[in-house]
Amino acid sequence: MIASLMMYLRPETEAAYARYWALIRAGLSRRGIDAPENLSNDLPPFDVWRNPGLVLSQTCGMPYRNLLKDDVTLVGTPDFGVEGCPPGYYRSVLIVRRDDPRKALTDYAQARFAYNETGSQSGYAAPYAHCLPSGFWFENRVQSRGHRLSARMVAEREADIASLDAVTWRDIERYDDFAKDLRVLDLTEPTPGLPYIAGPDADGEAIFAAVSDAIAGLSSTDRQVLGLRDLVRISARDYLSVTSPPPGA
Repeated sequence: MIASLMMYLRPETEAAYARYWALIRAGLSRRGIDAPENLSNDLPPFDVWRNPGLVLSQTCGMPYRNLLKDDVTLVGTPDFGVEGCPPGYYRSVLIVRRDDPRKALTDYAQARFAYNETGSQSGYAAPYAHCLPSGFWFENRVQSRGHRLSARMVAEREADIASLDAVTWRDIERYDDFAKDLRVLDLTEPTPGLPYIAGPDADGEAIFAAVSDAIAGLSSTDRQVLGLRDLVRISARDYLSVTSPPPGA
């Protein structure tokens, strides 16, 4: 068996996530579900997500709809209270340098765009859909392999613009000094947030209940650090209705 909660993990949130997992694990135990004592946050994500013994993890909407939907149990979606979004939804923030005088998204059509992964909803699919109505997609692109790394590349003038998960951006603003050199240029439309998943034979209802109880049992400090408000139900249909960029885009 295996579990992970790596998607919003950073040094400042690690201890709170460990306590959150302890609460989840206790709730699972009360419901007769075994769970590992420790999270496997250092393993490659797909090694966790495709493990048939997966107890709980968090994935991104794009890999869920394109690669995982038939092989995992959709448990629920944590609500991080993202401003301007329905519960459980999130959006991307398009960030640029604070001293860059360009004002409109189209002013950046020829700019260097930093993205974490082509398989990322917030880092790639959402900005792709957002740019299409303006008649362009960034041709000058550089992969960073992480939202925080994308933001740092913009701050350090290795890129001009990046698209970040709004929850990650909130943590960057809170913890990273380089955030002062950045500003939000634009926001994408809300889409379903990063869902919790389990193995194909998991009891999704029991896991949902255990996670809900854990969120309710968080200390006020840990709740603030994690930004968690609740666990909500967003249907697989809603995740699958979000479009992905075409191959090669």
